Amino acid sequence: QVQLAESGGGVVQAGGSLRLSCLVSKAPSTYYSLGWFRQASGTEREAVALISSVEDDVTYYADSVRGRFTISKDSAKNTVDLQMTSLKPDDTAVYYCAAVQARGLVPPPYRYDYWGHGTQVIVSS
Repeated sequence: QVQLAESGGGVVQAGGSLRLSCLVSKAPSTYYSLGWFRQASGTEREAVALISSVEDDVTYYADSVRGRFTISKDSAKNTVDLQMTSLKPDDTAVYYCAAVQARGLVPPPYRYDYWGHGTQVIVSS
């Protein structure tokens, strides 16, 4: 069983930055797709950024955040971080950390077995 806990959400002005962190209860011993999803009010949950538990250079970004967000992981701390820059009001959402055992990255949210409780990000214009 993998437990995930997000932190770092908050309120920021457009153009600002935030860093989200996800603490993973135990280091994956095999291939996992790890990442961040978000869900804005009235919309479906969507993948924002994903990273392989084994290969640091294997990443996925949604088109809407590519070039502004960066996903990374710290194996020593068992964390998966999301650095968000040049934030826009459209980035306002609840951000969730998630994990699923898989070889390769898995964008569809329904494929994920483990979820954190989420952290709210509000970007004001």
